[in-house]
Amino acid sequence: MSVGTDGRGMAELAALLADGTRAGMCLALLDGRAWTAGELARRAGVAPSTASDHLTRLVRGGLLVEERQGRHRYLRLAGPSVAQLIEDLAGQAPATPTPTGSLRATTATASLAYARTCYDHLAGRLGVLMYDALLAERRLDRSSGLALTPDGWAWVAGLGVPVQVLRAARRPVVRDCLDWTERRPHLAGALGAALCHRFTDLGWISPGTGRAVRLTPTGRPGLAAALSIPEHTLDPPAAPPPTSGRA
Repeated sequence: MSVGTDGRGMAELAALLADGTRAGMCLALLDGRAWTAGELARRAGVAPSTASDHLTRLVRGGLLVEERQGRHRYLRLAGPSVAQLIEDLAGQAPATPTPTGSLRATTATASLAYARTCYDHLAGRLGVLMYDALLAERRLDRSSGLALTPDGWAWVAGLGVPVQVLRAARRPVVRDCLDWTERRPHLAGALGAALCHRFTDLGWISPGTGRAVRLTPTGRPGLAAALSIPEHTLDPPAAPPPTSGRA
């Protein structure tokens, strides 16, 4: 994705995301999956023909890539750098009031804020807690740019993450990403993706609804021990009661 050097490319990129439907589609794709055009149309609440026009613009603008299988058109974000851009922009957007509605909607919102995937790494309260814990234990250092320390590399290896694969990754090993619900950084980069994958393999986290992630009963003590933090710090905040609608 290139935005040029004279400002026009940047303006064109901003215009792509200035539309609420297109921005919403990009946010949905932060779950890292490929969606069909029909699924994205239903998610955005627009007609398939309208969704197709928006998606074509996003593909031409380099934000999405498409794959066709038979009659189906699958769309996904063009890569980690695009996911980082979308999440960073969401983090800079003005905070929206807590939505009102049914207990189900309130619970879903709270689950998403507690733990979710941001493309291929952990975000939400759980992702921020992990980032803060790694800094506190000096496994991460940001004195001269975010970096994994020697103790951090040893910690990663101890978790069973393939270190040589991580070192050979084409993307940065560690990178911070502004969390749009916590308004503080969580861990991205190749390490963020590898840890999310490893925690899933260990059975510490499991997919929830949409982008939401659940911390499993075994994951609670396992993650707390791995991060050297008390278990109770992993507790999700109490969800506010719904203010309207039926439970």
